[in-house]
Amino acid sequence: MPVDFETHEPGNPRVDLSEGTNARRLLEFLLKTPSVGYTPAELAEETGVPRGSVGPTLNRLEAAGLVRHKEPYWAAAEDDRIAAATAAFIGVETVASTYSDDWYAQNDGWDEELPDLSDEET
Repeated sequence: MPVDFETHEPGNPRVDLSEGTNARRLLEFLLKTPSVGYTPAELAEETGVPRGSVGPTLNRLEAAGLVRHKEPYWAAAEDDRIAAATAAFIGVETVASTYSDDWYAQNDGWDEELPDLSDEET
């Protein structure tokens, strides 16, 4: 993942958990069974994350306190951040499934005839 070179600090535990990232895929899988540990090979097979990316991604997740490690196994961490991440993932999935048939998203140009209220006086 490219970073701003001037502001980057090595060891910064910030992890990109955007949808589709390797970190997100691994963490979501581990959160399904937080008390079960998996080897990197098992995680690669289960998540589709390339085997060469699993180790470095798990190390970043561990530095951020989101996973734990007992050689050779990895599992979701046990703290409030995991509960918050789980709630966020479930919330996003719920909204996506509830509003996936959104009329506005399926009908381009619906907003073309709306008045522009940005220039009107209050």
